[in-house]
Amino acid sequence: MKKVLIANRGEIACRVMRSCRDLGLATVAVHSEADAAAMHVAEADQAVAIGPAKAAESYLVAEKILAAAKETGADAIHPGYGFLAENERFAEAVEKAGLVWIGPRPKTIADMGDKERARALAHAAGVPILPGSARFAPGDNDGLAEAGREVGYPLLVKAAAGGGGIGMRKVDAPDDLEKVVASTQELAAKAFGDGTVYLEHFVSPARHVEIQVFGFGDGRAVHVFERDCSVQRRYQKIVEESPAPGLSDKTRMAMADAAAALARSERYRGAGTVEFVVGPDEGFYFLEMNTRIQVEHPVTEMLTGLDLVAMQIRLAAGEHMADVTQDSITATGAAVEARIYAERPEKNFLPSPGPLKRFAAPEAAADLRIDTGVREGDQITFYYDPMIAKVVAHGADRNAAIDRLDAALAAFEVDGVGTNIAFLRRLLAHPEFRAGGVSTGFVGERIKELTT
Repeated sequence: MKKVLIANRGEIACRVMRSCRDLGLATVAVHSEADAAAMHVAEADQAVAIGPAKAAESYLVAEKILAAAKETGADAIHPGYGFLAENERFAEAVEKAGLVWIGPRPKTIADMGDKERARALAHAAGVPILPGSARFAPGDNDGLAEAGREVGYPLLVKAAAGGGGIGMRKVDAPDDLEKVVASTQELAAKAFGDGTVYLEHFVSPARHVEIQVFGFGDGRAVHVFERDCSVQRRYQKIVEESPAPGLSDKTRMAMADAAAALARSERYRGAGTVEFVVGPDEGFYFLEMNTRIQVEHPVTEMLTGLDLVAMQIRLAAGEHMADVTQDSITATGAAVEARIYAERPEKNFLPSPGPLKRFAAPEAAADLRIDTGVREGDQITFYYDPMIAKVVAHGADRNAAIDRLDAALAAFEVDGVGTNIAFLRRLLAHPEFRAGGVSTGFVGERIKELTT
């Protein structure tokens, strides 16, 4: 492997390029017309235009990305996260073209992308799952009422092909089930091209805790500890941290062992994340497996000193990686991440596109990491996710990490767009968050005091 094309944009493209440079690999960026002057384009060794601003006409067109790889002589493709990262057909096309796919096997992506099939595979691997139903396709909802009774209320209607919090609707009473199923099927068909849904019991209050795993493709796999992602809004994560505050060591290790067992059973290849819902009694249940690098992977990297992206690349390049064992992975202190967005929390988090007239981040340090894909003068457009930066802080303990993160947020200077920085600082200062162990309902229940 000599040259890697990154099939993505923005912050994650820049992040992957850093690891490529550290490994002595050349990089290729792809870009839409809107991103012609973007930071990831400037940082790459080569760049190829792949179409109009709309992602459906550029970043989501596999043929254009493969053509760019051929044009530049790239011999491997890293998908980042989002876009085509969990598209098994794209992964298959990459391998069919004779290129190295830096990610899990296409079959694994397909297995875990089908959420109901993933539940069955997790169950077979001995991972606890919540009561759930068979799938229901649009226009074929026979047995729906009975399935709802068996699963139990409250429940979630979940898109079988969903992910990232999209395609989930809560149902509290039987009278609402049919209507919610129909609307979720319609949404899922538009978002994923697959309108099938299934029912899953809803745990409340609940925490969202995920385990970072890394598999070597041969039945070996390790866990890289947990991340608590309970601070979220409408199933979208806002703050992530590790270790998960207030979680017993017994539960922590049981979850990690279960996640690693699933990765081993699937002969998983590369970095992935097994996500769990954790009840008030610390019972934990499989939610899904993300077959890609996660947005919040820097939390784990700050905690352990590992470079997960470099590990992905090394494995794809054919290294056996005998140096990476469970005993070799250690964690120190605590790490917490927040995402700065160009949005207006006081206006229901409405995106705030515009020019970054002023953008100055605090200086990175051993205890502070800033991952971004923008510079002063760049444009935040409505075509893509409006994330400006990820800020990750490390400390000797949780309070020290949070204090460091808050100080970093206070030091940011951003003008030209609205941001969620004040919202994030209120959240970090909230006594319930400071106490640790908040549920996934925390932000929704406190939204007024956090946004005013």
